[in-house]
Amino acid sequence: MKSEPDVWSIEQQKKAGKKGVAWDGVRNYQAANNLRKMKYGDLCFFYHSNIGKEIVGIVKVIKSAFIDKTDKKKRFVAVQVRFVRKFKRAISLEKIKENKNISHLALIKQSRLSVMPIDYKSWKIICNMGKI
Repeated sequence: MKSEPDVWSIEQQKKAGKKGVAWDGVRNYQAANNLRKMKYGDLCFFYHSNIGKEIVGIVKVIKSAFIDKTDKKKRFVAVQVRFVRKFKRAISLEKIKENKNISHLALIKQSRLSVMPIDYKSWKIICNMGKI
């Protein structure tokens, strides 16, 4: 899940506490479909886009897809997420691109997509890169 850190950062996510926050405002149909597939308990990487361009932590889905209150036409969904942990070392997009074992990720191939799936093997590789 991508967010510009000057709009919503991992620190702000952490301050949201146990109740978390709605991940809303997604207006790309492919990203919205990815939100719809998320289930309670799913873990997600938190990626700072534009500024930093790095994976900085992990959030957890605490409420699956519901109508996005910021969408007046009620076509798009949001999920509720809460902070899980911050990486000891952020993982830059440059480092991700250098790792051939995860070169297939949508983060590289579809860089503008704000919500994207990740496979288990890539998840483990990235967690190792982040020192968790």
